[in-house]
Amino acid sequence: MKIEVAYALRHKQTLLNIEVDDNASVEDAIQQSNILKKYPEINLKKNKVGIFGKITSLDVKLREKDRVEIYRPLIADPKEVRKQRAAEGKIMRSGKKS
Repeated sequence: MKIEVAYALRHKQTLLNIEVDDNASVEDAIQQSNILKKYPEINLKKNKVGIFGKITSLDVKLREKDRVEIYRPLIADPKEVRKQRAAEGKIMRSGKKS
């Protein structure tokens, strides 16, 4: 069956169309795509994976035309970033600058 393996860096996205066996798992597809050779920084014990934007485990079986996605680790906590932006916005609106 045909599936796609995706990995996105900050300014570059890699999409690989491959064919896998009918009973292939997420991990099987990643291994067969050879994306780990192209991006040795990917660590399947640390990087989360998903299918069409939904986090899943490596042993989940794939279906025809699934897109397996490998996610990069977050460099900042999104909640903390929002808090910082909100605090900066309050300072800007009050006319105070640091």
